[in-house]
Amino acid sequence: MKYPSAVNLPFNGEIIKDRFTLARPGEGRGDGPGYWIIIQGNAMVVKEEQGAISLHEGTLPSWLEAKSEPLCFGYWQNSPIYGVVVGKNQILPAPYVAEPFNAAEDDRLDDSFLTLGGLALQTLHWERNSAVCSRCGGSLQRIENTWGKRCQSCAYEHFPHISPCVIVLVKRGDQFLLGRKSVWPEGRYSLIAGFLDFGESLEECVHREVMEEAGVEVENLHYVGSQNWPFPSQLMAGFVADYAGGEINIDGEELEDVRWFSRDAMPPSLPAKRSIARWIIDSYT
Repeated sequence: MKYPSAVNLPFNGEIIKDRFTLARPGEGRGDGPGYWIIIQGNAMVVKEEQGAISLHEGTLPSWLEAKSEPLCFGYWQNSPIYGVVVGKNQILPAPYVAEPFNAAEDDRLDDSFLTLGGLALQTLHWERNSAVCSRCGGSLQRIENTWGKRCQSCAYEHFPHISPCVIVLVKRGDQFLLGRKSVWPEGRYSLIAGFLDFGESLEECVHREVMEEAGVEVENLHYVGSQNWPFPSQLMAGFVADYAGGEINIDGEELEDVRWFSRDAMPPSLPAKRSIARWIIDSYT
């Protein structure tokens, strides 16, 4: 298997740990030439030359109209690496192309580039959404050597928000439960998933989400791994559970269809291999 465990999935730091060093604000971040993660909508701008994909290296391209302040978030292969956002209508001269993060199946971006892109997405998202204090509206000042910020008016401290989510494979003998959202590509099915609510453990969240979205009960939960999911800033905690009873009943709001599948009768389309959803399906069915 390409990913022997969930920690080896793209967007998790394990992928780049030998070549990347995270640099928080104030920790000697570089301000010279380096590598660039250029974000355009839900895509990453890269160079394509003779079929090979590479990052822009050097200084910010002169043709680029940045929509955000360049942000150095670490060092890639001992050089600074920056994230920057460009407009969706930015024209890309050759050899630059925009490669989507949400490619339907086979990413042209390799796992390292996906992971670096994910880090840039999360840090830029945090910077964009932490300009003012959500408590009083005052301006925020960086807390030295962290990504945190302190309000200059009320002194409230803010730190990056990472939303925990559960994602679960429900098994019934040799069958497993999958659902689909109406906005997904035709024929695409995936695992039941949802955000942690106030006062919940991860296990309680699994029980609630499966009941809410599929109308069935589960038992014998066991945790199988997690994945950083930077769209925009989530942590997916993966579980496998056994069916415990009930009939499929959907409300049509979260999912438009839920059904039982088997290895001999798979849906037309599954999540991309870079996702923990696909890793759980491939590993536990």
